[in-house]
Amino acid sequence: MKLLFDHNLSPRLVDRLADIYSNSQHIFVLGLDQADDLTVWEYAQQGGFTVITRDADFNELSVLRGFPPKVIWIRRGNCSTNQIEEILRSHLEDV
Repeated sequence: MKLLFDHNLSPRLVDRLADIYSNSQHIFVLGLDQADDLTVWEYAQQGGFTVITRDADFNELSVLRGFPPKVIWIRRGNCSTNQIEEILRSHLEDV
């Protein structure tokens, strides 16, 4: 499974999770960090990515447009990159 990390998550997650989510990307590295949500949505759809985000925007797009791409909305208060990594590792089967 390929994940596409939104701007509100650390780009370090790509390398830290490469052992279980290979070929994942971060929108900053792709030059999409200033792109609107619809552009990122379409990139994810065309590339076969699952979008990982901490805000509601992509969830709203999912409701309006359906899927693909799938969206994982991490709805947790302030938490560290380590905690996000642990969430994604511990929920590998769910993802």
